[in-house]
Amino acid sequence: MKFYRIYIELTNICGLTCSFCPTKNLPSHTMDLNFFEDVIKQASLFTKEIACHVVGDPLTLSNLDAYLSLMQKYNLKAVLTTSGYYLKNQKFETLFSPPVKQINISLNSYNKNDSNIIFEKYMQTILEFCSYKIKNKKEQFINLRVWNLDEQISEKAYNKNLFELLSSYFDVKLDEEEIYTNKPKTIRLSSKILLHFDNYFQWPTLDNKIYGDGTCQGLQSHIAILASGEVVPCCLDCDGVIKLGNLHDSTLEKILHDNRAKNILNGFKNSKAIEELCQKCSYKDRFN
Repeated sequence: MKFYRIYIELTNICGLTCSFCPTKNLPSHTMDLNFFEDVIKQASLFTKEIACHVVGDPLTLSNLDAYLSLMQKYNLKAVLTTSGYYLKNQKFETLFSPPVKQINISLNSYNKNDSNIIFEKYMQTILEFCSYKIKNKKEQFINLRVWNLDEQISEKAYNKNLFELLSSYFDVKLDEEEIYTNKPKTIRLSSKILLHFDNYFQWPTLDNKIYGDGTCQGLQSHIAILASGEVVPCCLDCDGVIKLGNLHDSTLEKILHDNRAKNILNGFKNSKAIEELCQKCSYKDRFN
């Protein structure tokens, strides 16, 4: 069994309260470095790429460089996803260190939070980060995420300001109406700096209505390991509803070959959602 990527939540602490994110039900937790090394040692048998988040922001960690060094030790590539608020707390050299493959920055975090920071100040650090990459010819990708193109939850006023700023900074034409009409997946701003588009999505919860059967990439392309060590089949199961096992008590090999994991995987291969949470997840409609 091999995965394209394994999500490992270094911490479930984010520091923000984005309205499009789920309410965190689990206690705040950061994965201990010694335990993290044990986790990635096991993960390296199943993947070559680690996404360093589920709901937390890895850039809140003052010792992020230590986690990245361990990933380099086990020849793993890291994907970092952040709101961008904590870029100023990290050395740019750390974020462009050898194990890092890609940095995702959620630009729609800004207008979904109650924050005293002004838009220009928030974007200034992000643009300085992009400039650092260009000036120093770093090979890592930067994905600037604008996942708010829904018509039902219109963000056109915010996006208009954002597109004008990015157009001016990168000297790239970003036509607001054209973007909303054609809905491109990406627009290239500079070498390996992409503006990535998508819609808001509903996080799965047992309180959702039943969406029915279908297939999913959980346990097929990826799995997730929460900061507590809990292994779950999907990166959207941020509260560990589907507990496959805990790496404090078992090994990843045993957990993935347990009956619960095998039943979920076989169900997805036959377009059947075995677990209640999967039945109440609308994200799987993207694969059906």
